[in-house]
Amino acid sequence: MLRLVEMSGARGIEIATPPGVVVAHGPAADLAGAESLLEAATFTLTEDDCADRRVVTVESVPDALAELTERCGRWPQASSVCDDVLRAIDPGGPALAAVVTESLAYSTLQAGPEFARWLADRGPARAPEIAEPVRLRRDGDTLDIAFNRPQRHNAFSTDARAALLEALAVARLDPSVTGIVLRGNGPSFCSGGDLAEFGSLADPASAHLARTRHSPALALDALTARLGRACRAEVHGRVLGSGLEMAAFCGWVHARDDAVFGLPELALGLIPGAGGTLSVTRRIGRWRTAYLVLSGRTIGVDTALAWGLVDAAGAASEGTLRSRDT
Repeated sequence: MLRLVEMSGARGIEIATPPGVVVAHGPAADLAGAESLLEAATFTLTEDDCADRRVVTVESVPDALAELTERCGRWPQASSVCDDVLRAIDPGGPALAAVVTESLAYSTLQAGPEFARWLADRGPARAPEIAEPVRLRRDGDTLDIAFNRPQRHNAFSTDARAALLEALAVARLDPSVTGIVLRGNGPSFCSGGDLAEFGSLADPASAHLARTRHSPALALDALTARLGRACRAEVHGRVLGSGLEMAAFCGWVHARDDAVFGLPELALGLIPGAGGTLSVTRRIGRWRTAYLVLSGRTIGVDTALAWGLVDAAGAASEGTLRSRDT
C-alpha cells in the first residue's frame, strides 16, 4: 500500500522493511533535516525547485498525491513490485543481474490479476507484419541502426527485437565498428512495446527466458562499455517504455526538442521490462525512475536534460544544441 509522509513531521519516523511505496512531501526548506527519509522514500515531492535527484518538483503536491493514491490503489501489486525491484537493483553492478531481477519480477506480474485485467479490457489483438522493422546502414566505421515501423511510432515488436539484436551482433563481432547510432524513422524514436503482442507468449517463464536470452539491453550495455559516447541514441517524438529503456543504455543520448519521455507500463499492471529499471536508474536515480513509473507522467526535453536522462538536446546543425556540460 502507498504510505504518504509529510516532511515537517518526519523526524524519528520509522520505515518498515521492506518499506513498500513511501512518498514523502513538503517544502524544500524541510529537506535538509530529513536526510534519512529522503534516502528511504520511494521519492519525495515538492513544489519548490530542487536539484536533489531524490526529489521531484511538481506544480501541485496535493494533486500529485491524489493521482498517485488513485494509481497505486488501482495497480497495488505492480506498484509494490516496481518499488521492490528499484530498491534491489544496484545501478553500479553488472547488467545481467539487474536484467534477470527485473525480468523475474515482470514475469511474476504477467501471471497476476492486474495484467490479466488489462488483457481482458484490450481484447484480442494482432500486431501487423511490417517488412524490415529495423534498417541497418554502415557509414565508414559507424553503424546506423533505425527502427522502421513508422506507421506504429516504431512500437517495439518481436520481429523488431530480432532485427535489432542481429544489427547489434554485427557491431559486437566486428572490431572495425567504432560507432553506433540508434534512431527511429518517422514521427517517433520508439513508443514502447507493441501492445498488440502483449500476452502472446505461452507462459511467463517462456517470456522471461526470451527477455534474458535475447536481450537488446545486454547487447547495448556491452557496446556502450566498449564504445562509450560513440554508442549514441538520437531520439525524437515518443520515447516511451522500451524505447526509453534502450536509449538510456547508450553512452550518449541526444534529443530533439519534440521528444517526450515516459514509462507507462504500470497501466498494464506491469513494470519496465526492457532493462529500464537499470538503464534509467543509472541516469536519474531510482527515485525519479519510480516517479515516472508510478505517476505515469511524461516529461519534456528540458526536464530530461536537467535530470540527466539525456545528454544533449536541440538541433546541432542549427547551432542550438544544449548540453548538460554547458
